[in-house]
Amino acid sequence: MNQEKSKSQELFRDKPVWTAIFSMAIPSCITILVMVFYNMADMFFIGQLGDTAQVAAVSVVGPVFSIVTAAATMLGIGGCSVIAKTSGEGKIEGAKAYSSLCFYAATIFGVIAAIVMLTATKPILGLLGANDEILVYAGDYMRTLAVGAPVLLLSTTLSALLRADGAIKEGLIGNMIGTVLNIVLDPIFILGLHMGVVGAAIATLIGNAVSTIFYIWFILKKAQTLSIKPALALKKPTAIFHITAVGLPNGISSILSGLAATFSNNLLENYGTNALAAMGAAGKATMIITMIQMGICMGVQPMLAYNYGARDVARLKEVMKKLSILTFVLGLVATLGCIFARHALIGMFLKDVAAQSMGEQLVVYLVLASPIIGFYYLGTNFLQASGNAMAATVVSLLRQGALLIPAVFIMDYFFGFLGIALAHTLADGISTGIAVLAFYMQFKKLRNMKKVTEK
Repeated sequence: MNQEKSKSQELFRDKPVWTAIFSMAIPSCITILVMVFYNMADMFFIGQLGDTAQVAAVSVVGPVFSIVTAAATMLGIGGCSVIAKTSGEGKIEGAKAYSSLCFYAATIFGVIAAIVMLTATKPILGLLGANDEILVYAGDYMRTLAVGAPVLLLSTTLSALLRADGAIKEGLIGNMIGTVLNIVLDPIFILGLHMGVVGAAIATLIGNAVSTIFYIWFILKKAQTLSIKPALALKKPTAIFHITAVGLPNGISSILSGLAATFSNNLLENYGTNALAAMGAAGKATMIITMIQMGICMGVQPMLAYNYGARDVARLKEVMKKLSILTFVLGLVATLGCIFARHALIGMFLKDVAAQSMGEQLVVYLVLASPIIGFYYLGTNFLQASGNAMAATVVSLLRQGALLIPAVFIMDYFFGFLGIALAHTLADGISTGIAVLAFYMQFKKLRNMKKVTEK
């Protein structure tokens, strides 16, 4: 244990900053990229059918599963934090009880979500913005995924819980198994067996099911602080409220993201099926930019927390400066790449010429703020590292919720179809400015504390 601690101190405190950054950022980015490919797989292979309606159906149904998986996000991230803290206090049985509680809570939430989606498919799709042209496809896609909702929630929850046991490598393996299997099965079901969106949904469920089986195997055979024994879950059933409260900021962010996408789709419905498909394709084509920047900042967060706690202002300043350079340069290069390669990127998902043209326009507007979005993630991760949970929560809710949702309606009113894409850029820019301001205030607070200590 002491050896592990000394290695952590060496990495966070003593190693050259660039070496430390890449040591932590690269594994995090690999995990993020696995998630990106997983999210892109269904739409890519459905796009090969040349049916814009089926592409639009996948895009329309996406938000409902963002909202549903918010429960898994709250359980996974909240559970990971509570389990790690409890095991750190030496209460291993308590940690196992929390993990078991998360397991069965995710299962129950998944069953409830499945029942709601299966019994209220048409009203839900109406709220999501599905028009008559895509209603059948969207219904088939959502019902198939709904059947496996418990597995979808379990996969998300358990992958997060494994981090509390220190099983970062195993969590990555589980994610990769599911993603690779999904990518392999997609062309078989969608193109080979001509199952379309239903085949995409089945491939997704199988991938998540295999990942879940792997996670359960690890918990049963190798985990030290995790368990799925029902008796342990019944010891502290009310602790579920504490766990979800800890994971609430992340869950709310997922919910607001889903709501924002739903409102966007409802507005896009006025411009036709091509518009719905175009926005879905443009979102998939550009998501890698923000996901990589997010991965870098999340990966380096432990070093920020360590040096903030040590009040090492000089090293912390150097880390933030080099992270700023790294995220800006990557963001700028990726943005230019997306703009110049937008025809090929959109072509991966759409074959219809009119829809593809709309998607290419949207890409340009969606990535305008991408070079600076890394500063947003730097600000929020710094606030979390400093322990300022309230500020971190407020800032994290701005981009996908408090700013984006009203901006979508306002920009659509003034600028029409392209205004919906501009709303994302506007929300990104404003939230980045606020995040940087909050970071500056927190950093200034640290410098003041250090001056008081040195007196």
